[in-house]
Amino acid sequence: MRARLPHVLAEFVMFGLKQGWACLFGALMLAAILASKAVWQPDWPVQRYDALFAFALLTQAAFLWWRLETWDEARVILLFHLTGTAMEWFKVGAGSWGYPEPGLFKLLGVPLFSGFMYASVGSYIARVIRIFDMRFAPYPRYWQSLALAAAIYANFFAHHFLPDIRLVLFAATLLMFGRTRVWFTVGRRYWMPMPLAAFLASLFLWLAENIGTATGTWLYSGQGPQQIVSLGKLGSWYLLLHVSFVTVSLVSRSAISRAPLYR
Repeated sequence: MRARLPHVLAEFVMFGLKQGWACLFGALMLAAILASKAVWQPDWPVQRYDALFAFALLTQAAFLWWRLETWDEARVILLFHLTGTAMEWFKVGAGSWGYPEPGLFKLLGVPLFSGFMYASVGSYIARVIRIFDMRFAPYPRYWQSLALAAAIYANFFAHHFLPDIRLVLFAATLLMFGRTRVWFTVGRRYWMPMPLAAFLASLFLWLAENIGTATGTWLYSGQGPQQIVSLGKLGSWYLLLHVSFVTVSLVSRSAISRAPLYR
């Protein structure tokens, strides 16, 4: 393909293919959501949410069996899975969104497959770093990135009781990572600003979330199945991506560098 296409087009196509391979877990989960919505019947002995949970478990096992993820990556993805599920319990309890269908594997109103949707974000970040041989430089002091991630995560809970500081957090991501370049390899080496990379990834996550709400798999408070997800959720995904990246960086410390890269 590279020999037949113009160089710029070949690089663009390969970039898309690599991105698709990196987000395989999330793509499979979305495909399962769409397929199950299309065929599932209310009188079937297994509920759709439970089938999605079983599918997610089998997919995760397959990723480890075929070494699409390392065990170290799986451990940190599990951490993100647990923090995501904790946020789901809180948000559903607070009425921010809900899961309208029944299910056996449903705890505090949250079907257990939902944690795998968060885990798919962690899986994507871990895999995309390896597949593109990514480097992040100049990276801020590591403790600062941890503190920012903790503040972002805490605000997802605290804004229900205290003033929402997301605008401050947006500014903090730009101040902290504005100089950071994400270096990646397609055929040759490229880079883009880290805030731009986070925004583009959050845009695709927002589009994926619209698939979830369009199928009625989950719905935000006051939202109908045919309504698009508020653009405000795009900002939430942008912030959550920083939490995801810092979590995954626990096992990808070699990808970050305090010194700038010029290659």
